Amino acid sequence: MNKSNMLPLNNRRTLLNRMWEARYLYILFLPVAAYYIIFHYYPMSGIIIAFKRYNARLGFFGSPWNGLQNYRYVFMDPRFYKALSNTFVISFSRVVFQFPMPIILGIMLSEVRSSKIARPLQTIFTFPNFLSWVIVGGVVVNLLGTYGAVNNLLSAFGMNKIPFLSSSALFRPILYISAIWKNSGWVAIIYLATITSIPQEQYEAAEIDGASRIQRIWHITLPSLKSTIIIMFILNVGHIMNMGFDQVFNLQNPAVLEVSEIIGTYIYRITFTGPMDFGFSTAMGLFTSVVNFFFLIMTDRIAKIVGESGLF
Repeated sequence: MNKSNMLPLNNRRTLLNRMWEARYLYILFLPVAAYYIIFHYYPMSGIIIAFKRYNARLGFFGSPWNGLQNYRYVFMDPRFYKALSNTFVISFSRVVFQFPMPIILGIMLSEVRSSKIARPLQTIFTFPNFLSWVIVGGVVVNLLGTYGAVNNLLSAFGMNKIPFLSSSALFRPILYISAIWKNSGWVAIIYLATITSIPQEQYEAAEIDGASRIQRIWHITLPSLKSTIIIMFILNVGHIMNMGFDQVFNLQNPAVLEVSEIIGTYIYRITFTGPMDFGFSTAMGLFTSVVNFFFLIMTDRIAKIVGESGLF
């Protein structure tokens, strides 16, 4: 037999031998593989509903095809363009106002030298992340609602009540502030872990050279965080179309619908407040996924242009 023909067979045997040697690891991995196949990959077949007039009785594959009719319906609806505009404005504003906050919080926590103070602070800032938006939304309403604690306090001092949650000008800032309060502590852990991996010798050498605390943060901490910041930024931009549905849904009301209707709540209203149209909702889900993927790839390419490794 030709030696060149034996190489693939030998490589195959070597691979099978290695798999057999690690067979217990593969057995342990089987539940994970089954989970992703059953709950992530197999459901992808449902994407075909986006191009069908779905009928639950006929199922995914038995429902009749309708081509791009679901998308024609979407792109002819003026409410879609308003929701799309609000989604971009709110999501990019989140990136501008919310994204830097965990970085700042992580740096501030790293500068607390006493562990007796730092650990309770980390717990306090992280705890809100474990509350659902249903609970946080209730807290916000009880604080800022018409009969909430803040307006009751204003009334007690003889001042006029402020319509925080029904004001188009105030609703979006409330979204950003409440999201910062809820999520910043959890995300800050990632930056704090990166900061703790920075060699302390760098800080000691900078201190000996007379660098102030601000200078040490600017010239040592931030450059060391650069890669982590880029990765987190790419991941944030990659979810630009579905940021904050839970939050908006729980705080939204008819008075601010014009500035708060995003793609997620738009899909919900069309799908569940009228005759259920799963073909439409699937088409919209596919559309948002494609847009998210576009922004993810674009941001990743930009990261590589500026000298970072990116995700891919």
